[in-house]
Amino acid sequence: MTTTMIDLGPQTRLVAELARAVSDEQLAAPTPCPEYAVRELLGHLHGLSVAFRDAARKDLGPTTDTSPGAALPILAPGWRAELPEALDELADAWRDPAAWTGMTRAGGVDLPGAVGGAVVADELVVHGWDLARTLGHAYTPDPAALDAARSFLLAAAQDPGRGGGIFGPVVPTPEDASPLDRALGLSGRDPGWRPAGPGAGTGCPTP
Repeated sequence: MTTTMIDLGPQTRLVAELARAVSDEQLAAPTPCPEYAVRELLGHLHGLSVAFRDAARKDLGPTTDTSPGAALPILAPGWRAELPEALDELADAWRDPAAWTGMTRAGGVDLPGAVGGAVVADELVVHGWDLARTLGHAYTPDPAALDAARSFLLAAAQDPGRGGGIFGPVVPTPEDASPLDRALGLSGRDPGWRPAGPGAGTGCPTP
């Protein structure tokens, strides 16, 4: 996997816009991530934004050491203000070239900074799709973030030690599938998922 520095700002702004569109009544709605309703998905997005912000800053501690699967995410009462702020801080932290060099940690896993950037791009692209599809909104992820996510997911799916896609078994997609649909399939999601249909994949979130 090769990863170059990208600006995560366009993708974080897209995710923030989707989050602002969530009504209180939609917080209990199911998402393509089987374990998460919308409220858990939003809680996860906030948690990963803080964790990968600190990973970019090399500010290692509780936020970077805790596995995302340790407990179901809890959505804080002030999430409508806190999530966009955390997403902005995340994008700003990864604008520092130093974030993409050396080693860091996220989810309790030590990893090169460039890999951390690819992982968070993947998180933002795939979970952005989760939220958009649940809400019934059109979704066009930032091309640079999507390219980074696809590169990471392809490398992960081809790693025999991982046993398939990061989120679950890889879902085959047609040869003429769009880049987004290919990334979703690599992540273990069915690009055709709809709110009334079954979810795809066996687990969330990524490390």
